[in-house]
Amino acid sequence: MGFHGAVSEFKRRLIEATLTQLGGNRTRTARALGLQRTYLLRLMREFEVRVPPSPAPPRRGTGQQPDVSSQSR
Repeated sequence: MGFHGAVSEFKRRLIEATLTQLGGNRTRTARALGLQRTYLLRLMREFEVRVPPSPAPPRRGTGQQPDVSSQSR
């Protein structure tokens, strides 16, 4: 792998971990890493880092009332 390969791998993992920790928010990730947002985006393309999927919204409970505004009368 060599020195440069190891540094690239470290950067990729650091970006991925920070993105995951911050829920995929690239602006906050750039700020946390001390980078310009545009430079972070360039690094993400270079290292093929994907934004992790955002957590699924909470599911509605079974005790919820149905939305009657869209039902015909």
